[in-house]
Amino acid sequence: MKPQEELFFTEIKNGNATALAKMVEGDASLLQAKDGRGSTPLILAAYYNHLEVVKVLLQHGAAIDAVDGSGNTALMGDAFKGYEEIVTQLLDAGAAVDTINVMGATALIYAATFKHVNITKMLLEKGANMQIKDARGNTVLDHAKLQEMPELVALLEQYS
Repeated sequence: MKPQEELFFTEIKNGNATALAKMVEGDASLLQAKDGRGSTPLILAAYYNHLEVVKVLLQHGAAIDAVDGSGNTALMGDAFKGYEEIVTQLLDAGAAVDTINVMGATALIYAATFKHVNITKMLLEKGANMQIKDARGNTVLDHAKLQEMPELVALLEQYS
């Protein structure tokens, strides 16, 4: 990785939105950089729950649906982590809800597996596909049942 990219990723981890905006304005190619695990700037900003950094990256044209080395998008990571504000930001910016990673998982499957009811509802409202099966053959409803989450099961059954 180039020194400028290393600094860029450090500023992302630190949540320094102002410095990042200046760096991207000076070199827009930084938006396409990937770290050692294949994570994009947007994926890392979302992972670290830096809402202002996510906003800056999106305003400067970061690819909202770019994937990391495992096929995960920023939306998938936040559905997993439970960061509702960033999920809202990504959905409002047009993030694809049905991207499937190498394990066959989607943002909806992650939200249900990790018991994030509000995020599950947000994804359903955006038309997330409940019929997608992960690599083990489980749908989102299967995951909700496996997690013994009656509230989540009831929510998903409303959308069936």
